[in-house]
Amino acid sequence: MATPIAIVAYLGLFAGVAVLFLFVNLVVGRFLRPRLPNQEKLEVYECGEPTIGSSFVQFDLRFYVVALLFIIFDVEVAFFFPWATVFGKATQLTAPNMPVVMADLDPDGGAPEQLTPQAIARLRELGVRDPSPATIGALSPAERRELGDVGESALKASVQSSARQMAMASLWDIGVFFAVLMVGFAYVWRRGDLNWVRSVRSHAGEVVERAPVTLELEQKRGRPAGSILSA
Repeated sequence: MATPIAIVAYLGLFAGVAVLFLFVNLVVGRFLRPRLPNQEKLEVYECGEPTIGSSFVQFDLRFYVVALLFIIFDVEVAFFFPWATVFGKATQLTAPNMPVVMADLDPDGGAPEQLTPQAIARLRELGVRDPSPATIGALSPAERRELGDVGESALKASVQSSARQMAMASLWDIGVFFAVLMVGFAYVWRRGDLNWVRSVRSHAGEVVERAPVTLELEQKRGRPAGSILSA
């Protein structure tokens, strides 16, 4: 298992290589690319489309609103991966076919108070630095009496009980997170931000001021003045 220092070193190496790669490409392009400035190249650039009107004309914000909403809700999905990792490891420890103690692997001679390599690996992945009977939470007297009746290992029951509590806590955690996400989704839906053409009823009576259009550049290019959005 990689140490935190090794993980940080790998991240630093990755970032350094990325920065160096970009820097080398920019420097090489600076000396190799031709320099042919002209009036067409010095015009306003907007996604490769020929511009019409002044650069101060406001473009339709619906494109940007939809894109931002998609990015916001899409990035939230990344927070599900750490939760899924913890929940998956915890449920693996509670599975009936998961060997937690050595007695599960060898019912005749296995030690009931010794963890298996599989259980130790799962506990370390969950953040337990030294998985051992001393670091596992103790059971209550009632739970120990119940285990005495069924003949189950106290260590195994303690590990499964802790894993079950962690799984339930993670379910509550992701439930609250998803509820907050749905509240935000309902808010933008209620405002009409998810509609491609928003309703103008809520903006009735408002004065809309249009930006001034520069005619000098349009006259030079022989194009009619005005914005393409005003068509």
